[in-house]
Amino acid sequence: MNFVLHGHAVSTGITVGYAHLVATARLEVAHYEIAPDAIDDEIERFDRAMRAAQKDLEDLKAHIAADAPKEFAAFLDLHRMILSDSALSVVPKDLIRTRRSNAEWALVQQMERLVERFEEIEDPYLRERKADVQHAVERVLKQLMGAQTVVEPAVSEEQKLIVVAHDLSPADMILFKRHRYGGFVTDVGGVTSHTAIVARSLGIPAIVGLHHAFQTISEGELVIVDGERGLLVVNPDPVVLAEYRERQAELKAERQRLKKLKKTRSTTEDGTPIELFANIELPQDTAEVLDAGAEGVGLFRTEFMFLNRKDLPGEEEQFEAYRDVAQAMKGRPVVLRTLDVGADKAMNGGAGQHTMPNPAMGLRAIRFCLAEPQMFLTQLRAILRASHYGEVRILLPMVAHAHEIDQTLALIQQAKQQLEERDQPYDRAVQVGGMIEIPAAALALPIFMRRLQFLSIGTNDLIQYTLAIDRTDDAVAHLYDPLHPAVLTLVANTIQTATRGGMPIAVCGEMAGDLQLTRLLLGLGLRNFSMHPSQLLPIKERVLNTNLAEVQPAAQRVLRNTDPAKTRDLLAKLNS
Repeated sequence: MNFVLHGHAVSTGITVGYAHLVATARLEVAHYEIAPDAIDDEIERFDRAMRAAQKDLEDLKAHIAADAPKEFAAFLDLHRMILSDSALSVVPKDLIRTRRSNAEWALVQQMERLVERFEEIEDPYLRERKADVQHAVERVLKQLMGAQTVVEPAVSEEQKLIVVAHDLSPADMILFKRHRYGGFVTDVGGVTSHTAIVARSLGIPAIVGLHHAFQTISEGELVIVDGERGLLVVNPDPVVLAEYRERQAELKAERQRLKKLKKTRSTTEDGTPIELFANIELPQDTAEVLDAGAEGVGLFRTEFMFLNRKDLPGEEEQFEAYRDVAQAMKGRPVVLRTLDVGADKAMNGGAGQHTMPNPAMGLRAIRFCLAEPQMFLTQLRAILRASHYGEVRILLPMVAHAHEIDQTLALIQQAKQQLEERDQPYDRAVQVGGMIEIPAAALALPIFMRRLQFLSIGTNDLIQYTLAIDRTDDAVAHLYDPLHPAVLTLVANTIQTATRGGMPIAVCGEMAGDLQLTRLLLGLGLRNFSMHPSQLLPIKERVLNTNLAEVQPAAQRVLRNTDPAKTRDLLAKLNS
C-alpha cells in the first residue's frame, strides 16, 4: 500500500531508497501477555537477540581502524560486559517466565531498574555509566524490534538506504557522517535543531516531524524522501516513481550548472564584494568547503569532537584537529567556536542531557566553559597553538554579559602565558569574536564591540530566545519564524550598529543559507554570510544576480511591515 507522510523539510533534494529503521531504548516498547506455551519461544527470541547484539559488537571491534583512539575498543568491550552480566542476560528471562511478558518489555523494565540504581550513586563518573547500560540495551532492542544498528549501506543509486528513526541526536548524526546514506527522516525534531543542522551538512535530503514514520514503515520498504516539500512517499506506484526520478535528474543537472560558479568572484551586480564562508562540524568537512569555493570557515562547531565518547578530548587531539583545518584552508580564515554543549548537544553519550530544568537556558556554551576553566583552558591552548598554522580566529558562543567576555579574555591571556612558558608558538594577534544569539546581546551591542574584534549573528538561537520557542520541538515548529518583526528588527539593528562602528559582522545561522532571505539580508547591510557548503553555490548565484540599489529600499519595506502575509508578499517581490 502506498501512502504519504508530511513533515518539515530540513535538507533539500530528492532521494529514492529503502527504509533502514534505527531504534532507541528511549522509545516506549509495547507490553503484551504471551501464551503459556509460547514462553520458551519468547525466551529463545530474547537469547537470539542477545547473541546477535554481542556479535554486532564483536564485528564492530574487528573493523576498528588501526589509527582509531584506543577508547573505541574499550567502549565496545564495556558494552559486551554489560550485556553478559546476569542483571541483563538472566533477569529479563525470569520476568518473561513469571509475568508472561514479551521480551522487549522485560528487557526495558530491567534496564530502568538498573538506571535507577546508577542514579543513586554519588560518584559522578560511575553515575554516568547508566548511559552505557541504555546504549547496550538499545542494541538488543534493535534486534528484537527488527530495527538495526548502523550498517554500511550499499552505494549504488538504486540501493540507497534511508534512515528512519523516532529521534536522532546530533551525536547520532555525526556517526552517520561516515556512511553514505541516501536520506534521513525522523518522527520528531525541529527545522533548526542541531540534528537538522548536521543533516544539512551531509548534503542529503532530510525530513523531521513526521510523527508516525517509525511505527508505520517496515524495514526495506521503498520510500521517496522529498526534501523540497517535506514529503515521505512510501511504496510509490510506478507513475509517481517515474516523476520523482525525472525531478532527481533535473536537480542533478542544476547542481552541475552551479559548480561552474565555484571560481567566480562573489560580488553583487553593482560590484560590491560579498564574503561567503562555510560552516563545518568535523575536520574532514574541509574538503566540501574547498569544493564549494568558500572564502574560509566561518563557523567550526568544535563541540562535535566532544560527542560520542566518554572522555574529554585532550589538548593534543584538539590541537591536531584544529591545525589540520587551518592547514587545509591554506591561509583562508578559520573561525573556531569554543565548546557549545547543553540543550540538544549533550556530552557523555547523552547522560545528564535533561537533568537541568531547561537545558536551552541553563549551563551551556560560554557559561559551561567558564564553570569548567581547566577544560576551557585546554581548548584555548589547542586553538592558540593551531593559530600558528593559519588564520585562526576564536568565536565565543552565547555571550550575554560583559563579565563573560572579560573572564574569557583573562583565560585566553592565561593560556598564552602557559604556551610561552612551554616555548610553543601561536599567533599573538589572534582575533576574538562573539556570537550574537541572545536578544540581550543584540540590544546591548556596544558592550561587546568595545571588547571584541568581530561579531557573528547566530540566528537559530536568536530566533529561539526572541520568540520563546524550543527549536527542537516539532509541536511549536510552526511558530519558528525568521520573518517575525522582532527577529528582523534585532538582526537589522545588529548589522547596522556593527557596520557603523567599523566592526566586522557575519550571519552564521541558518538564515545565511536560506535562499529566500539572501536579498533581504543584503538589503539590510550584511556583507558576510556563513552557511553549509552545500548551500554556498546557490547563494552565490543569488548574490551575483542582485543589485543593491534595488534591494535596499525593498528590504526596508519588509523591515517596516508588521503584517505577516504582507511580509511574505514583499519578500516574494524582492526575490522575483
